[in-house]
Amino acid sequence: MGSIGRRKFIKSTGLLVGGSLVTTNLGNAQLIFGKDKVKVGVIGTGDRGMGLMSLMKKIDGFEITAVADPIPFRLNGALSKVPNAKGYPSHKELLQDKNVDAILIATPFSTHGEIALMALKEGKHVYCEKTMIRGLTEIQAVIDAHKVSDLVFQTGHQYHCSPLYNRALEIIRSGHLGEITAYECQWNRNGDWRRPVPNPKWERMINWRMYREYSGGLVAELMSHQIDFINWVQQEFPDKISGFGGIDHWKDGRETYDNVHLLYKYPSGLAASFTCTTTNSYEGYQIKVLGSKATMILDHTKGKIYAENKLKQEIGIVDGVSGATISAWKKGDGVSIEAPGNDPTIDALRQFYRSITENVAVISDIATGAQTAKCVHISLDALLDGEIKYWDHYPSLEF
Repeated sequence: MGSIGRRKFIKSTGLLVGGSLVTTNLGNAQLIFGKDKVKVGVIGTGDRGMGLMSLMKKIDGFEITAVADPIPFRLNGALSKVPNAKGYPSHKELLQDKNVDAILIATPFSTHGEIALMALKEGKHVYCEKTMIRGLTEIQAVIDAHKVSDLVFQTGHQYHCSPLYNRALEIIRSGHLGEITAYECQWNRNGDWRRPVPNPKWERMINWRMYREYSGGLVAELMSHQIDFINWVQQEFPDKISGFGGIDHWKDGRETYDNVHLLYKYPSGLAASFTCTTTNSYEGYQIKVLGSKATMILDHTKGKIYAENKLKQEIGIVDGVSGATISAWKKGDGVSIEAPGNDPTIDALRQFYRSITENVAVISDIATGAQTAKCVHISLDALLDGEIKYWDHYPSLEF
């Protein structure tokens, strides 16, 4: 790979102002990829790992040269998709492969820290799926290892690379919704969240999300995306966290909760609630942004704004509000946010490529990923201890 392997990149300050970087640079179909080849090793070839591989194959410039998974049939399944890649039963062997420039970590949450540390030591760029790292000591260790490297580290909170979510960020920060006083978030599903296991010996490895040894459960796997979004938009972190949940519906030997309800209080006075259930999927994934003038409702691919009476009374002096918008608000309808609602993961992978090859700043970087991981850590403590937890009672992360 030559100059790419250890080249310097512009380190992100952690927050993208205005969203123009993503919508201009990542969403532009005229960009020419493939000038330099980035040789990638994928660690973890379950559903997410295979999904990332499929998307990566659509991006000129990426070449998947290695895959690793301790489960033989998963490893063989991955190799059938990339027959020229080398297969490893262990991530340690893959990370020593000199034909790998960058890695994707799509393994159980509890393993992210060990793999990321070894990858940085071996000089590999890292794309680490959410939640970034488990445990505050481990988070800091990865930060410290990254500080002394010149490597790209991207966290898989892909909504940072979504044109829709960047447009939502612009609208919220513009004050168009008025004073933001609360977020209401949910990610509800109707199902046991369990994957089929062909042999009982693979139960804990395939259904790792069910077991505390490996997993942060619903908080780490689902809620973390919405937690990350609020931290990113508001540019602050919660000072108080409380919550409750339980194993109340799926009595199948799992150890992580099948329903979780969290409440965050931020220093500015903002409140945010997060709900995950596994017995009802009505309205599935949703973020409600409650402002004094309007409410924004986001799902994965689209968003709408619903005006309060206060905003309707001011529409005559609001610049850029179209007649169609005014008409919709008068009827009580929502107005769609004009932004592409495509799968942001492919934009995130394109950004990973450009960060390596063109010195483009990482958006969902190690700083934003680490602070969200800290939120997940404190949230799990609040749930399991049944207590209100305070941000300043935990060690600060040093970047």
